[in-house]
Amino acid sequence: MRHTLAALSAHAAGPQLKGQAPGWYRMPLGSFEVTALSDGTLDLNPEQLLQGAQPGQVARALQHRYLGVPLETSVNGYLVNTGTKLVLIDTGAASLFGPTLGRLLANLKASGYSPEQVDEIYITHLHGDHIGGATAEGKTVFPNAVLRVDQRDADFWLSEAEMAKAPDSAKGFFMGAMVSVKPYKDAGRFKPFTGAKDGVELVPGVKAFPTYGHTPGHSVYVAQSGAQKMVFWGDLMHVAAVQFPDPSITIAFDSDPKAAAPQRQAAYAAAATEGHYAAATHLAFPGIGKLRADGKGYEWIPVNYSANR
Repeated sequence: MRHTLAALSAHAAGPQLKGQAPGWYRMPLGSFEVTALSDGTLDLNPEQLLQGAQPGQVARALQHRYLGVPLETSVNGYLVNTGTKLVLIDTGAASLFGPTLGRLLANLKASGYSPEQVDEIYITHLHGDHIGGATAEGKTVFPNAVLRVDQRDADFWLSEAEMAKAPDSAKGFFMGAMVSVKPYKDAGRFKPFTGAKDGVELVPGVKAFPTYGHTPGHSVYVAQSGAQKMVFWGDLMHVAAVQFPDPSITIAFDSDPKAAAPQRQAAYAAAATEGHYAAATHLAFPGIGKLRADGKGYEWIPVNYSANR
């Protein structure tokens, strides 16, 4: 009997291993291929950050989705392979936002690509969780890529004069942008574009559209192949549980909340009306899906998982 008990105790469950599978997800978009890349997650407190909500509204919306505070929030980037160009939309934070981020490069490699293959990098805006992964130890992470962003964002975040006027709490955003862009600028591979209402085609099938408000030059990117279209929203979304039901709610990170709110509302309305895919930095990974109108707000329908792609 003692031997039996000893044998049973020897086969007790091992320790929990923690961790996750590599953070990438791939899907076709017409003849294009889109790969979502996770940079990791960070904790946010929506009750402190979201603005314009009624008392208790944020807490109720989170509870409705079985969520709480702090809210573990995804940071995503996206690769678009057009067949002739490999485009990376946003680069993650790298070391700018702490130890729970900085995984985008490893996940890019795990997905089968190398940083040398990236031809173009399009930044929705120059906040650190979107630009930080472009550079490491003062060198370009993507040695063959051209780095592009709306000229208005470059003029603001790369300006010593603007940084001098900013509150101390915001100076880190300026410094992160400057450090991240410098190696590309030094190499002659930083090429801002001038935003246009009808869009600016950066490579065939991929356009930039101005959505100013979250930052002075915040832009969305639209990839379209045949009838298939995906809009990369950047930071037009932060807290899905709250902002999809009520798109008027803004966040403390907005440079101009009065301009940012209608940009969000217009983007959501277009997605629901047109039925195209949307992808956003802070939607739960992989952050790709579609919208359906639901009363005064919207229902988010994540892309259906497929292992056959």
